[in-house]
Amino acid sequence: MRGSVMGTAVTLAAGTLLAAAMTTTTAASPPTAASTPAKASPAPTVLVDCYFHRNVRPEDFILACGDGNSRLIDLHWTEWGPDGAKAIGVNMVNDCKPYCAAGTFHAYPVVIRLNGQQKWHRHPSFQRFADISLTYTGGRPDTFKQVVTYPLWD
Repeated sequence: MRGSVMGTAVTLAAGTLLAAAMTTTTAASPPTAASTPAKASPAPTVLVDCYFHRNVRPEDFILACGDGNSRLIDLHWTEWGPDGAKAIGVNMVNDCKPYCAAGTFHAYPVVIRLNGQQKWHRHPSFQRFADISLTYTGGRPDTFKQVVTYPLWD
């Protein structure tokens, strides 16, 4: 028993000396870039979806929230910043013929632009994009212009 008490005492003493040495070394060394606290970068501007979720560079995005008859898919973002965002993708649009539940979805290649950075009223610590523009690069739905712009949710 005496040997285990002695072993424990030696272990505790060694641990105390090691902790003291580390504290002295740490206190004496100058601050480095790794030990200097980094400044928090501002939150990125977000794309608010129809469920009021924040999105940054989403792969897809529903445009027609009520019925889901227009959706952006396969989004590849080339820009994303406070001055706007840009992506290429596909707009899947239901032709609603003879009516929407029996309609067919058609794919239209588009260039997407997000603009109009504004404070998000639901979460004021975030900036959001205020509008989305689609430029159809090939065919487009019958009633659509080549460039359409929609306001986004707040």
